Amino acid sequence: MRQTFFYIPHEIAGVSVFGFGWMLLAWCLFSVGLLLWMIRRHGWSAETRSVLPMLAVVAVAICFILPILEVGSQGGPLAQLRQMFSSSKSASAAASESELPRGLPIRGYGVLMLLGVVSGVGLAAQRARRVGLNPDVIFSLAFWMFLGGIAGARAFYVIQKWDEFRRPTLAGTIGEILKFTEGGLVVYGSLIGALCAVLWFCHSRRLSALALGDLIAPSMAVGLAFGRIGCLMNGCCWGGACENPWLGITFPPSPPYLQQLHEGELLGLRLARPAEDRSREVLQVEEGSLADRAGLRAGDRVTSLRYPSIDALREALSQSSQSAPHVVLDTSRGPISFPASQLPARSRPVHPTQIYSSVNAALLAFMLWVYFPFRRRDGEVFAWMLTIYPVTRFLLESIRIDEAGAMGTAFSISQLVSLGMLAVSCLLWAVLLARPKHVSFARYPGASEAAAAGAS
Repeated sequence: MRQTFFYIPHEIAGVSVFGFGWMLLAWCLFSVGLLLWMIRRHGWSAETRSVLPMLAVVAVAICFILPILEVGSQGGPLAQLRQMFSSSKSASAAASESELPRGLPIRGYGVLMLLGVVSGVGLAAQRARRVGLNPDVIFSLAFWMFLGGIAGARAFYVIQKWDEFRRPTLAGTIGEILKFTEGGLVVYGSLIGALCAVLWFCHSRRLSALALGDLIAPSMAVGLAFGRIGCLMNGCCWGGACENPWLGITFPPSPPYLQQLHEGELLGLRLARPAEDRSREVLQVEEGSLADRAGLRAGDRVTSLRYPSIDALREALSQSSQSAPHVVLDTSRGPISFPASQLPARSRPVHPTQIYSSVNAALLAFMLWVYFPFRRRDGEVFAWMLTIYPVTRFLLESIRIDEAGAMGTAFSISQLVSLGMLAVSCLLWAVLLARPKHVSFARYPGASEAAAAGAS
């Protein structure tokens, strides 16, 4: 696990990197160069004009989104504008150096997500070239799929956990929602958003959505494989307790660590489910554990468990100081306090469901890639993805413990969506099998022969 690789500094030579600064200048120069190259190659055609939205969206992101994502941001681009157009020297001196943002963190999750996008786009462009489709179509589609996928993935997560994002002010709420590089993206939301982008793109370009879906399906699975490793780097989407020493992995202070602390496991407790008054009975106390040394016994009741934040826990464990913050256990015997420095440095072993999911996605990508030349109808490769992935995802969700049951059921929200997607795939197969055997892209070596053999 490594949530942050490094930080891009807030300023270089006294000028901000993000907002109205160096990065915007570099992007403007790149945009002008790209437009001049495309005009020279294609003229002022529809293909040249099609890159304008992309250039504008990235420029807006540099100006208004990246400054919000900086650690310690105090107002972002609006504060920059006030300083740029302020004639008062005292106004610029008001923000001391200590108040400046630390910079933009490059998160492990975001890096792996970017690697997945680049790998998937490269794979789809290579196949497009082999079947006679201009790779520029894939590059244009990738931009809109990326926007749709990020928007859908974040929207799904925010709706699911709205209370975690609500802040006293609208600006604060929006700022929390935009911190997507730290995690908090849902695969199914990404899939829904990306598919909406594909449908819009195909409609505007008058392309076959089913044929293009076949082309990009392996790439979507490749992106998922990289994204799940990003989940491992971020410390999310973890599994249940794993007793196999060869499979289990442990985490430093992070969401899985906090979950085990919240359940009392890191204190040596096994607790019953909450009663009506929210208290929990102690079912077992491990010999020699912190709880055992504090005198807790089976049959005692725990009314609440209070503990510091993840950052405070990390600092306490690294310093091992008695002045560190405490974990407080409110029990029927009275409150019991433990110095956070006495907690285990890492969580107990859990199933590496992130790795399971990554391997599952990689195998799915390989299967879809191999099947592509043997498809008999447009949409078959995409339909296989919609059929296989929900089944494997449903099974993988049974190992994960980071999501509770949804809608009054024992199934997680992802398992319920998997069932819905499986139903959609059945309808898609019914539509495909009722159509005559025909593929739009048959220039791939052996594709025509494979399709003909399948039709016989």
